[in-house]
Amino acid sequence: MNSSGDFESLVKLNADYFKKAENLDYEEGKGLCFLNIANVNSTEGDYKKAHILLEKAGESLRNSQNNFHRAKFYDSYSHYYSHLKQYDKAIFYSDSALFFLIKAPDSELKKRLLPRIYINRGTYYAWKGQMGTALKSFRKGQALENSAYSNCMLAQYYLYTGKLDSARIYALRAVEMMGRQKTTDIERLWIYYTAGYYYSKIDHVSEAEKMLKSALELSIKTRLTYSFHIKEIYKALAELYEEKKDKERAYFYLTLYQQEDNRLSQARVEAINKTTDGFISEAKKDSDKRKNDLWMIGILSFIVFSVSGASIWKNIQYLKRKKRTLKRETDTLKDKVYKKKREEVIELAKKNDSSFLMKFKEMDPEFISRLFILNPDLENSELAFCALLKLRFTSKEIADYTFVQHKSIQQKKYRLRKKLNIEGDMDIYEFLDRV
Repeated sequence: MNSSGDFESLVKLNADYFKKAENLDYEEGKGLCFLNIANVNSTEGDYKKAHILLEKAGESLRNSQNNFHRAKFYDSYSHYYSHLKQYDKAIFYSDSALFFLIKAPDSELKKRLLPRIYINRGTYYAWKGQMGTALKSFRKGQALENSAYSNCMLAQYYLYTGKLDSARIYALRAVEMMGRQKTTDIERLWIYYTAGYYYSKIDHVSEAEKMLKSALELSIKTRLTYSFHIKEIYKALAELYEEKKDKERAYFYLTLYQQEDNRLSQARVEAINKTTDGFISEAKKDSDKRKNDLWMIGILSFIVFSVSGASIWKNIQYLKRKKRTLKRETDTLKDKVYKKKREEVIELAKKNDSSFLMKFKEMDPEFISRLFILNPDLENSELAFCALLKLRFTSKEIADYTFVQHKSIQQKKYRLRKKLNIEGDMDIYEFLDRV
């Protein structure tokens, strides 16, 4: 269900198993249900709720005598911290997962989880820049699971390190193996995306387009759970058509990318709240018999302990206050996240990093969309220049960071004024602030 994107059924299934575990007084079973929902929330970006769920799972699993359960628990924590880009913590928890899994008795579950831990570790080390250690982890995972997915991840590693000959071997092997192995939709998506990215790098545009379109179809199919993938495919298609000088289709997919990015920031968390709150409700029904209040997952919901009308009324008022408090906390958290993104983007600009424009688009997609409305023919270099001005960099700073003369920056400003029809008496910074 998770791999096919059937999130609603996944939550309902865990609600059913939670009730069974409650009836059996099987504490670890309840912990595993919390863990399953935590993983989906991590994937979908609701990190606050994911952390609450992981803490609830930890009450049941952290000190379990079942080493497989403990390995699953720590692996989920490493997954959570990787989404927060805290790779040191991700590796620490991955080490813990590996330690307990190796101690667990041999089983099909162990056989399936062990290579994935190594592959995930490879990803964490790669993002940290420890490429040698990353490659060792990827190869260890592939040795244990020579699958389409493991070859795909090696292809991504070689694409990331710019070794296109090696990337070709593993990308094409992944596509070939996918045709004869049982491969989940989400793994097939990654394989098509990786192959498309490879073909784009070597300027085989028709093959790249074919692979990325296949990835797009799968992304649409699995978007309920893995909705964040589709925007990356839109972006890859936009870059592909930009390379082909097909500005109309490049603009079309760039617009879809920006719309999807905006949609995700609003609708995704709302959808998770709705389905997860249903899981909370089911869990609460079978938890009233406990002596102490049991704080559940989600938006600081709580289990009604008293059955009297007065107590219920008080609890409802209390919950309303909690919701208001949570909203304030959420708004504050959003502000902090935005400020952190802005700081990261500014640092990339100062380093003249090639990923600056991409990260700026993620932070402020509407700005880029509106620039395209003003002039659809703007080049990436001009968009990056607009982004630097939007961030209030001075001409001298831009010249220093991009290693050009101050005179060149003034010329760029002049050309930009013409392209955006900025009146002579209008300050360019003020104009871009209004965009």
